[in-house]
Amino acid sequence: MRNIFIIGSKGIPSKYGGFETFVDKLTEYKMSKEIKYHVACLGNNEQEFEYNDARCFNIKVPQMGSARAILYDLKALNKVYNYIKQNSVENPIVYILACRIGPFIKIYQKKFNELGVPILLNPDGHEWKRAKWSAPVRAYWKLSERMMIKYTDLAICDSKAIQQYIIEDYVKYQPQTTFIAYGATVSEPHTRDHQLYCEWLEKWSVSANNYYLIVGRFVPENNYELMIKEFMASDTKKSLIIVTNVENNKFYIDLKKKTGFEKDPRIKFVGTIYNQELLYEVRINAFGYLHGHEVGGTNPSLLEALATTPLNLLLDVAFNKEVGGDAGLYFKKENNSLSDLISLADVLTTKDIQKKEFMAKKRIHDEYSWDIIVKKYETIFLGV
Repeated sequence: MRNIFIIGSKGIPSKYGGFETFVDKLTEYKMSKEIKYHVACLGNNEQEFEYNDARCFNIKVPQMGSARAILYDLKALNKVYNYIKQNSVENPIVYILACRIGPFIKIYQKKFNELGVPILLNPDGHEWKRAKWSAPVRAYWKLSERMMIKYTDLAICDSKAIQQYIIEDYVKYQPQTTFIAYGATVSEPHTRDHQLYCEWLEKWSVSANNYYLIVGRFVPENNYELMIKEFMASDTKKSLIIVTNVENNKFYIDLKKKTGFEKDPRIKFVGTIYNQELLYEVRINAFGYLHGHEVGGTNPSLLEALATTPLNLLLDVAFNKEVGGDAGLYFKKENNSLSDLISLADVLTTKDIQKKEFMAKKRIHDEYSWDIIVKKYETIFLGV
């Protein structure tokens, strides 16, 4: 029996972002009876519970700003180490998601190596490039990434571009790496609530197949300013629906000043959609999806877009081209690049759009389905 201890997500059942959904699907789609998952969960107690046949253990961490995530990982590692040692766990593997605890990892590597426990890492994306972090925090992220690569046994990258970056930037450490993508699902939800979608359309004064869509975190590196300015410069009659955790914060205020988007009735910030059935309807009935992410590896929101939205207009960076391939239409960070692409998209024939949609869904089915992703992970886990 292989015992896989997963640290770094907020836990399951998934209520948050990409890592949480990944762990949820990894346990839900488990194929091998020779694998037992143990998942650290951020909680307000220290209880244990079962979910998707995984042993889930809560880690209670006080509110303390951005340092909370670091303390959470460290407490989880301590708990895992003690559990493995006290219970003489057979064939354990520690899998850490993200590079938050680099300055401390050498200590843990020594402790786990003494028990014969390999440490695997998912390095995520270029967290040290994110504009939301101050210069000192970005420096910490970069240092932490370097230490995590140096002192872990295998980096499982969810992007070929990230894998290549790690191999080249940290060549002196001769890192062991492999590539396994993030996953997505083409199939529709078990239930559909079309009436709810109709009410949503009426609320925002839009009609099906007559809007472009953006879904993503409300952060500068997702290029909201660029996409909004370019959309405003286009002559499309369609709306732009922006599904994001928008708050009346400095970024929002600056965005309003720089773009004046509130004067364009086509642009509608609709907040976050937590109802997955409604979000599915919003996605499949959009005319096109705009994706401006430029930091990180395989982005879950892009995979969901390819699985659901007929037409996908993507920022021309290595991560997006790797995922989108020929199924995407690409724009650059240049004046009129996206606005011209929107004008082109507006006049595509139904046949052209259907061809792009088929290519996108086939790409998800062939390269990114959860069955394929989980099988690759289990091959790694059982092989280690």
